[in-house]
Amino acid sequence: MGINLYGLSYHVERDKAKELGFDNEVNPGLGLRYRLPRERFDWFLDGGAYRDSGRNTAVYAGGGVFWKATGGLRLGGALALFHSDTYNDGDAFIAPVPLAAYEWRAASLNVVYFPKVSGINDINTFGFWVTLWPKGF
Repeated sequence: MGINLYGLSYHVERDKAKELGFDNEVNPGLGLRYRLPRERFDWFLDGGAYRDSGRNTAVYAGGGVFWKATGGLRLGGALALFHSDTYNDGDAFIAPVPLAAYEWRAASLNVVYFPKVSGINDINTFGFWVTLWPKGF
């Protein structure tokens, strides 16, 4: 079991993000990651809450898979249920999300890409967080 410590975000269309009030780039929060390691792939379940780009609390839960591309590099994606007043007019929604991570024994650095999708997310955004693996210490 891992502990997700959220994070940071980077908005590609910075001027539009500021204009819409979605320019918060410090996104603290907590979550959990459960993984099922396999030889070439790791399956995982994630859930948590964080302060999103619109300064609202976002909650999510989902599952996905990471392909072990090299020693520590993981590439994959997830299907996640999100809820926040910032996105999709405050209605919960399910979305596919591409992910990348770099793993060490006790921690993983994660990157997610939230593409611009009309009516749901108005700005291309990257999110960054760390997963701590207590058994790795």
